Amino acid sequence: MNEMNHLDKVYAESVAKDYMPKETSKVRQLKKLDEKAKKPAYITALSVGVVGALLLGIGMCFSMGILGSGLVAMVFGVVLGVLGIAVCIVNYPLYLKLLKEGKAKYAYEVLELAKEISEE
Repeated sequence: MNEMNHLDKVYAESVAKDYMPKETSKVRQLKKLDEKAKKPAYITALSVGVVGALLLGIGMCFSMGILGSGLVAMVFGVVLGVLGIAVCIVNYPLYLKLLKEGKAKYAYEVLELAKEISEE
């Protein structure tokens, strides 16, 4: 019976934690700043990658005669496919550039907060 009361107490405490106001600790602030610095680069790279892959796929469909037929469709498909490949190739350097800019933008705040955390 005592074991059951202990489990009930643990459960009650875990539920109560969900309803308590969240305290903003310095570590949580640091994580949010890190995410804020990296997220735009990630979202842009994901979006550009999807667009490049779709262009490549549509170009393949045209060049193989699935979406059109004839020489014009094939040439259009090859051009579209090459454009998709170019977008995919540019994507990673673009991601690195945006990531570097994001880190540079928040570097001072992140370093100051990390310094405060390490001194505690």
